Amino acid sequence: MKVKLVAATIAPLLVAACGSLPSSGPTVSEVRGGAQHDDVSQYLVVDIDGRALDQLSTRRDAGLYDSFGTDSGAPSLHIGVGDVVAVTIWEVGPGGLFSGASPSSAVAAAAGAEQSGSQTSTIPAQVVGSDGAISIPFVGRVRVAGMTPQGAEAAIRSGLQGKAMEPQVLVSVTNNVSGTVSVMGEVTGGARIPLSLRGDRILDVIAAAGGIKTPVHDTTIQLTRNGRTAAVPLKALLDDPRENVYALPGDLITVSRETRKFVMLGAAGDNNEVPFEAASLSLIQAIGKSRGLVDSRSDAEGVFVFRYEPAEIARALDPRSPLSELGGMVPVVYRLDLSDARGYFSAQRFAVMNGDVIYVSNAPLNELQKVFSLFGTLTSPILSGAAVYNATKD
Repeated sequence: MKVKLVAATIAPLLVAACGSLPSSGPTVSEVRGGAQHDDVSQYLVVDIDGRALDQLSTRRDAGLYDSFGTDSGAPSLHIGVGDVVAVTIWEVGPGGLFSGASPSSAVAAAAGAEQSGSQTSTIPAQVVGSDGAISIPFVGRVRVAGMTPQGAEAAIRSGLQGKAMEPQVLVSVTNNVSGTVSVMGEVTGGARIPLSLRGDRILDVIAAAGGIKTPVHDTTIQLTRNGRTAAVPLKALLDDPRENVYALPGDLITVSRETRKFVMLGAAGDNNEVPFEAASLSLIQAIGKSRGLVDSRSDAEGVFVFRYEPAEIARALDPRSPLSELGGMVPVVYRLDLSDARGYFSAQRFAVMNGDVIYVSNAPLNELQKVFSLFGTLTSPILSGAAVYNATKD
């Protein structure tokens, strides 16, 4: 009778308390069940197996090559406003427009000797004006902006036709102002770097600025050109030569430090925001950095990675899902089963991405242990009181 009384007393309390048991997050069944709510897909659940890993291995995030790359080779540099150019003109034989006779040649001429050979004249270096032109004696203003040095030579030579004796022209840029790239951020010496005629790639320009000051795995390169911007990790430029695109005049290269991190939650040894501290990180390495799973709490079948994926990735993972038909970013939950030895091999191939949330679910038995613990907590005062009552009654 007393046992029934105790049970009747604590039963309502136990039922009420079970609904509010503390938990670090959903169980495996709750994660799977939550993918559909009111017949509407909330997120995509994908098991980390060979098929999923093969699909993910083909992913390639848009980089500098996709935004600005070209296979046409090094770009041609053109003379621009503000550049300083020097012009040298040759004429065949004496008596031309630019034939400044030397004393020795004057003596020879007085002696009746025949003069032969070319005559050279160098026009002092001058800045290309706001009109894009430079001044050439006996020709006037010659527009050279937007031309290569070879094109400027042809324009000046054309202006001298009929005035100079078979003129030959050489144009050289002595101070390249328009053909520069600005480098700023985490570099040793931010500056405007002049481009060379052979063509300079992004890493060449950064090296000319003194190199980076941050670790390679924490460094991001951002390129801004003609109002468009794209950014990639420095490691991508080192691993894929195509990403190391040619720099163009007017480019802005920004080197920044971006510490990539993931968040570990649930029944793991350390719940925290964890930095990669490496160029790449596999799922098994991420679990190891968080001190593994807690034996007394964790469900080895329920290691989840929460991530937003592009619609094309979601479509490749599950073409039948309604979410894969949407554009933009699709919420995807990847599940790893570490109760199967094959899961450890899969975890080595699965790459963790910046901003991933990794969650280790609690084992169902752990929830049951909580119930029994709560049951003991609730019944202990009552049983103690009953024992005292019996002792005093006897």
